[in-house]
Amino acid sequence: MTRRLRAVMTLTLGLTLLALPAVAHAQPARCFDPNAPTTVEEQRLDDRLTPTGPEVGPELARLGGFDDDVSRFAARLCEPISRAQAFHHALAGGTELWRTAVRRAQSAQTWDSYDDRPLYWARLLATKALRQWQPSGWRLGAADRAKVVDAFDRASRGVSDLRFADGVRRVAVTGFDPFQLNGPSVRRSNPAGAAALRLDGRVLATPSGPVVVEAAVLPVLWGAFDQGIVERFYGGALAFRPDALVTVSQGRPGRFDVERWAARWRGGYPDNNEVAARGAVPDAAGWPQPAHEFIETTLPHQRLVDAGTTPFPVFFNRSFCEWPVGVPPGTGTPSCRSDEPTPGAAAASGSGGDYLSNESMYRANRLRLGLGATATAGGHLHTPVLGQPADPAALTDPVFEQDRRAIADQVAALVSVI
Repeated sequence: MTRRLRAVMTLTLGLTLLALPAVAHAQPARCFDPNAPTTVEEQRLDDRLTPTGPEVGPELARLGGFDDDVSRFAARLCEPISRAQAFHHALAGGTELWRTAVRRAQSAQTWDSYDDRPLYWARLLATKALRQWQPSGWRLGAADRAKVVDAFDRASRGVSDLRFADGVRRVAVTGFDPFQLNGPSVRRSNPAGAAALRLDGRVLATPSGPVVVEAAVLPVLWGAFDQGIVERFYGGALAFRPDALVTVSQGRPGRFDVERWAARWRGGYPDNNEVAARGAVPDAAGWPQPAHEFIETTLPHQRLVDAGTTPFPVFFNRSFCEWPVGVPPGTGTPSCRSDEPTPGAAAASGSGGDYLSNESMYRANRLRLGLGATATAGGHLHTPVLGQPADPAALTDPVFEQDRRAIADQVAALVSVI
């Protein structure tokens, strides 16, 4: 379907992106309650960089070409729709959004195809619409609404869109949403998410033959991790007996790190909903959960370091922190070293820290070990930090775009080495 035809369809439905209460809080459509509660993430949709500038999230969704997709999705909610159709619509709409984002990321014909932010904000526009939706003729209870929102969210991340090909090596990869979005940082991007979109479904040429990659983008939310989103994706991937699992996130300035240790500990830093979590990593219901304080990478770390990928240097990071034996975890001062964890000591942080990046590595590899997939390698890559456009009122600039492109391309090069 051409963009022109899609625009005509949207106009016919009478529900443009800017008319949605979930977008600009203009004249509310009959099937949305603008007073219904939304998440902290969704409340950032009206953030601006300047008092007279556009709302950042909706503007990035528009620039990325997702305005028609969000409008069609919301317009369908205002048509007669049953409870069962609502779940199907959410699942289908999320899947369509993900596949559109992947096609966009891998096309040279779109506005800044490496930009991960349009998908992030389009997803929030849709989930906000679902939270404020008032079905005609029946009531959507809180539990059912949560299921519908979750179905859309997971599908729009690629979690339920695994399509591994036969006869080739397979690698499963995850990136992350943008984070630290308060204030002027609402325009942040995450190169790990950009890399995942660029990689999903691609077949990479490697010295060992072709490798097909399936990817997803994880939320920066403790609650979603508690509900098992990491296990859902990698559990589905492990059914195909992949050669490797690679979690990817944004890490330190100016360098890539292959992290040696994942730790069973959350340090308490707030997530994208301003929720903090501290303590041992919880189990995910329904999945095997072997007890490990630390899990060591099995990625070919020296090969990744020596591969000569550019432009950033690649290091093998051996650091970790532990609570001394006999000291209750979370009390006192942890011991930080780069040798081997002490038998019986509780983990305080992995090589990649104690935030959700460390936890993605821990959960993916705890599951890998729990399912006995010892022939599958697993580990984590931290990318260089991506800065922000130089002009505080700008959504993008050439240096910002070039840096994100360089990081995402180097992630692909490193995945090819595995």
